[in-house]
Amino acid sequence: MALSGVRVLELAGLAPAPLCGMILADFGASVVRVDRAPRSAVSTDVQGRGKRSLALDLKQPPGAAALRRLSCAADVLIEPFRHGVMEKLGLGPDVLLQENPRLIYARLTGFGQTGKYAKSAGHDINYLALSGVLSKMGRKDENPYAPLNLLADFAGGGVICALGIITALYERTKSGKGQVIDASMVEGVAYISSFLWKSQNLGLWNRPRGENMLDSGAPFYETYKTSDGKFMAVGAIEPQFYEQLIKGLGLDSDKLPSQLSFSDWPKMKKKFASIFAQKTQAEWCNIFDGTDACVTPVLSFDDVASHQHNKQRRSFMRNDEEEISPRPAPLLSRTPAVPSCKRDPFIGEHTEEVLLEYGFTKQEIAKLYSDKVIEFRNPKSNL
Repeated sequence: MALSGVRVLELAGLAPAPLCGMILADFGASVVRVDRAPRSAVSTDVQGRGKRSLALDLKQPPGAAALRRLSCAADVLIEPFRHGVMEKLGLGPDVLLQENPRLIYARLTGFGQTGKYAKSAGHDINYLALSGVLSKMGRKDENPYAPLNLLADFAGGGVICALGIITALYERTKSGKGQVIDASMVEGVAYISSFLWKSQNLGLWNRPRGENMLDSGAPFYETYKTSDGKFMAVGAIEPQFYEQLIKGLGLDSDKLPSQLSFSDWPKMKKKFASIFAQKTQAEWCNIFDGTDACVTPVLSFDDVASHQHNKQRRSFMRNDEEEISPRPAPLLSRTPAVPSCKRDPFIGEHTEEVLLEYGFTKQEIAKLYSDKVIEFRNPKSNL
């Protein structure tokens, strides 16, 4: 795989950093999740695919020293803590890069390493708000609406951080040097939204929120309920696609207002809604599949893996526990990701294995265990 041979230490955290680590693992990196010891009963990381777990108490000096030693043999460190936490532990980038100048030190936080909010708590909705993006989301006459915690946490956080890591790894092939990545979710999601900023003069956003073409204002960019309680998604923006939508709905465009007649949009939405409500989702799929009307079913998690298109591309996978999840993307032709089908690791399941691999002796491991600096999932004393 593309990242085979890359060693990654991922300090356990919430959603964004685990996605970043999972992306690297999916594409071949050896990712060790450094979990807290003493461990909590259950790991909160549901994105542990392909990772191993080492349980280590970083608050104890021997634990911090162990991580420093691990970092000397690692290519990448991912840390998800607020500014200053790693420095207090004596594990800041100044220390670790001095000991391993090739280390890529990725700092994934909501607000970044500097600025007024650098030490403040926050979640996806807060980062989305501060980026300006949240102000664009929501229906007419409603409050701004955050689309789950996908944009800031995962797109602007985990994915952008992974991009930074890959970029830094590539640069290291030329310079031989590591560097620090300051991945702010506020800035990440703002960057993802560059189109919104750069399209201000195109007239796409001149009307109030929820009344524009792409924010639920237009009847041809909307979701509609079907007779069986399911939904269809419509994205017929271009005139030639809109014409096919109109045809599929059984309407005559000569008897309808212009597609871009804003004042008629609310009336047209009601008309479209009444027509979509007359047939089931499957019936609408039979009408629109194979056309360029840009009409597709809104699939539930229960249905998505069995949809013909997704089945043909094998877009979803099952692990050894029969859990369905998306396959890694994008698909590389020569070195595609080969995601692990094993269950996610238990906290501390690979503690001994990882430490031995990174050069610790059995005697050193036994001392760390007796001092309660490390933990094992199932301690078996051959130490």
